[in-house]
Amino acid sequence: MKTAILLMAHGSRIPQANDAAREVAKMVQEMTGFEIVEVSFREMHEPNIQHGIDTCVDQGAERILLMPYFLFMGAHVLHDLPEEIETAQKRHPGLALEMGAHLGVHRKLAEVESERINEALDSLGWR
Repeated sequence: MKTAILLMAHGSRIPQANDAAREVAKMVQEMTGFEIVEVSFREMHEPNIQHGIDTCVDQGAERILLMPYFLFMGAHVLHDLPEEIETAQKRHPGLALEMGAHLGVHRKLAEVESERINEALDSLGWR
């Protein structure tokens, strides 16, 4: 059974922010080895989540793990994303759609923040 991963990001009017989500999706694909890894956006940018799901299906996905690329548990994670999945399930009966956890609190995120702090201290000459 072919599995796809769909990263669901917020979306931004700033193209570089959306490009960053695409770069993360490429890294995820390299790290996981999944053939189908797509990115979609909840607001302000294409592809929207429904289109992202369709793209996965068009590539032969029989099940999709939808991963919220959101830091915190908010209205999008609690309500909007599950509603998107419900809508897609009606459009694609028989397609297995499940949502994984948002980024949340994780030691690796703290490690990244620590790296960014060190970079900022170095560039400012504050050490």
